[in-house]
Amino acid sequence: MSFLNRKHPHLERLLNKAKPIKLDNSSRILILSDLHMGNGGRRDEFRRNAELVKTMLSSYYLTEKYSLVLNGDIEELFKFPLESIVGEWGDFYDLFLRFRENGFFWKTWGNHDAELLEEKEYRLASSMVESLKFHYGNETLLLFHGHQASALLWETYSIISRAVIFFIRYIAKPAGISNFSVAYNSRRKFAIEKSIYEFSNQSKIVSIIGHTHRPLFESLSKVDFLNFRIEELCRTYSAADDQKRTSIERKIASLRSELDDCYTKGKKIGLRSGLYNNITIPSVFNSGCAIGKRGLTALEIEGNKIRLVYWYNGKQSRKFISDRDNSPMQLGSTGFYRIVLNEDSLDYVFSRLHLLA
Repeated sequence: MSFLNRKHPHLERLLNKAKPIKLDNSSRILILSDLHMGNGGRRDEFRRNAELVKTMLSSYYLTEKYSLVLNGDIEELFKFPLESIVGEWGDFYDLFLRFRENGFFWKTWGNHDAELLEEKEYRLASSMVESLKFHYGNETLLLFHGHQASALLWETYSIISRAVIFFIRYIAKPAGISNFSVAYNSRRKFAIEKSIYEFSNQSKIVSIIGHTHRPLFESLSKVDFLNFRIEELCRTYSAADDQKRTSIERKIASLRSELDDCYTKGKKIGLRSGLYNNITIPSVFNSGCAIGKRGLTALEIEGNKIRLVYWYNGKQSRKFISDRDNSPMQLGSTGFYRIVLNEDSLDYVFSRLHLLA
């Protein structure tokens, strides 16, 4: 273990033991996390977007020849027994396994579905790993759920997991207690992301996580991204002609409205920035989650590109700001839409990482 990474022994272990996969120009990979599949009842958060997930997987990513990585917390075993989840969503397991036809299908485990390691008859058992590392030339992208960054959680999980599951499944959830999860605690989100950020910079790698339910692109949260985008537009304004200035003014007004909305909501949940130092190093990406009220976020890798995308029901979602000014793409006549929120080349990501870390 290197001297720099002694403070992150669990993450160092994940890097050393990760299953290696080589990327090339033909690679197409979808990364989803935090589906939290339940029993189909009112406490099942996956139910809201289940049809969206099934449609985008079967009608877009399978046909477009993507491989699939499910990056942890796919089943919600804190709240539901596995039998009830399989009974409700069994057809999804067949769908997941079909991605092997396109290249590969792998599933990491998170804190909410680690109990699957004890399930000998689990249908996806042969596809389960704790971490993956994608080799892009001489560079490395490490995929893991993210809960391993919390040393306390990792070291005590095996001891207290059954008591925690009993409390959450039979006491906390029926009583409406939900803030036990890191996904609902801004301070703990920030601490976990910061730990992974430090490890990634020290190791000169990119980490792709889930766990916190907060999508990150190049280590930027949505609030940080909006602020940077506004600043970028302001810098181009003075050199623009009248027509472009009008367009820039409209874009800034729209971005400010989006930012104001973030801060209004942030007052309720304890808004924290995604920045961990003065210069942003693009070493952490987070696919977000699949249980959003308006839709879901995911990461795609295609050749030398990495992108954050948003899928939603067009009847339910408000306009989403995109750095690339992309228009939403409707998937056939399904009523579901995909929009690219941000995209960059992996060459740029790693160049910036090596120059700044």
